[in-house]
Amino acid sequence: MARRLLQRTLAAGAVALAALSLQPAGAAQAAPQPVVGGVRAAQGEFPWMVRLSMGCGGALYTQQIVLTAAHCVSRTGANTSITATAGVVDLNSPSAIKVRSTYVLQAPGYDGNGKDWALIKLARPINLPTLKIADTTAYNNGTFTVAGWGATREGGAQQRYLLKADVPFVSDAACAGAYGSSLIQGEEICAGRLDTGGVDTCQGDSGGPMFRRDNAGAWIQVGITSWGEGCARAGYPGVYTEVSTFATAIRSAAAGL
Repeated sequence: MARRLLQRTLAAGAVALAALSLQPAGAAQAAPQPVVGGVRAAQGEFPWMVRLSMGCGGALYTQQIVLTAAHCVSRTGANTSITATAGVVDLNSPSAIKVRSTYVLQAPGYDGNGKDWALIKLARPINLPTLKIADTTAYNNGTFTVAGWGATREGGAQQRYLLKADVPFVSDAACAGAYGSSLIQGEEICAGRLDTGGVDTCQGDSGGPMFRRDNAGAWIQVGITSWGEGCARAGYPGVYTEVSTFATAIRSAAAGL
């Protein structure tokens, strides 16, 4: 199974075309459908969510660093070409905060298989809450939340509004039953409705966080949207970078930016 064909990014042309379809509710289409199978997020519900101009999502790791997927960026180095949009659920909102990137750090050793994380340093801090990351596997279970502005169906366009959905944990054994050796157990975590499908992240959601409440009731990031076979297909859950596996490396890399 060719993993690189399953990553949940939008091609550059698709991003440009999708920009034309960011319609308000009640326009040519009905109110937007969810990140396949969920509902629209409320303003301020997930204040650390970030939309990246190359067609990916991310989360504020610090007020000046975005955590996203390695496959969303091309390499490590100076980079001023990415615009991060934050502070709104509506990408067309005049209240949107837009900040350019200055530097990108792609996970060391990333080759398209595993290690799917990256950091983007912004030109200035964004005064919004950040999302803490899990540093143990204690929260790699239960029901997670995913959010993004990606497609609501396979081959669909990105959305104007931030959408959210809940997805249940899928064990490594069950996920490997779907993906075989393409799944890198120990580096990746799976979630979705394995038997029925219908709820999932999709193209354009790559790099966005998968998160849940910790024991204190605070949101904690356990995954990064990475890849999957299609979107919301029965038998094929979404695959996410297991954040706890790379927490030490992420912290070290962020400290050096």
